[in-house]
Amino acid sequence: MSVINTVEQLEALYGLPGEASVVKELDHVIPEYAAFIEASPFVALATSGPEGLDCSPRGDLAGFVRIHDPKTLMMPDRRGNNRADSLKNIIRDPRVGLLFLVPGSGTTLRVNGRATITTDTALCASFTVEGKPARSVTVVDVDSVYFQCARAIVRSELWNPAKHVDPKSLPTPGKILEVTSRKNIDGEAYDKEWPERAKKSMW
Repeated sequence: MSVINTVEQLEALYGLPGEASVVKELDHVIPEYAAFIEASPFVALATSGPEGLDCSPRGDLAGFVRIHDPKTLMMPDRRGNNRADSLKNIIRDPRVGLLFLVPGSGTTLRVNGRATITTDTALCASFTVEGKPARSVTVVDVDSVYFQCARAIVRSELWNPAKHVDPKSLPTPGKILEVTSRKNIDGEAYDKEWPERAKKSMW
């Protein structure tokens, strides 16, 4: 196997980025980038900590990530499985990466920055949905923001309904838990109870 070990080798293979790849990167959110953040109901949050890397999905109503100002984003944290991997990482290493997706659009938006976690009562209350405030709010100081071209979305046909996978063709969460727990968890019962549990813990 041929392995690339230096940046020089990598640049020899790929060449240098073109002007469009460079000028799109800014250190603040402009109105054009704000439009993507405000339209996005889903973002992948990447963090790093002593135990390793983590990339966690975050989803809510479109525009759930608030633009406080051109250098500051705010993202509510809702009920979940309480692993809090991303939040634990942020406490120990504030560097984060965000990847925003907008259904139907091939363009994604990337934000890199440094984050802190707050439980400020008024701020959490300002993110209330269905009568439930955010459990905490992740505040991101923006270091860089830029759009990613549509090649990956186009290649994957992510938004093409004809390419959508039938969920029944995949292992259910219950089945996976039954295997990973060595049958300590009843997979069928877990799947049967999941819809009701999901309703109670949605927000």
